[in-house]
Amino acid sequence: MHYLNYIQSGGKVDPKLLMYIVPALTVFVLWSLFWKGMALWHSAKRGDKIWFIVLLVLNTLGIVEICYLLFVAKIKFFKDKA
Repeated sequence: MHYLNYIQSGGKVDPKLLMYIVPALTVFVLWSLFWKGMALWHSAKRGDKIWFIVLLVLNTLGIVEICYLLFVAKIKFFKDKA
């Protein structure tokens, strides 16, 4: 939807567009919440105060949180069978 069309329509959003936006936004929020929770939990457990603050403030759809868990906290998501 073009910005000028949005303004001219009085700020009303097309219901067909909302049909796609709401589920996508819900998935993004749940994804981010999961990774943020995991990273905050591990950073608090490890006593990483700076990382805790950084992870709490930045919202990056889980990218920084996943990097923290994999490279700083070195969390293993899958156990090796060997």
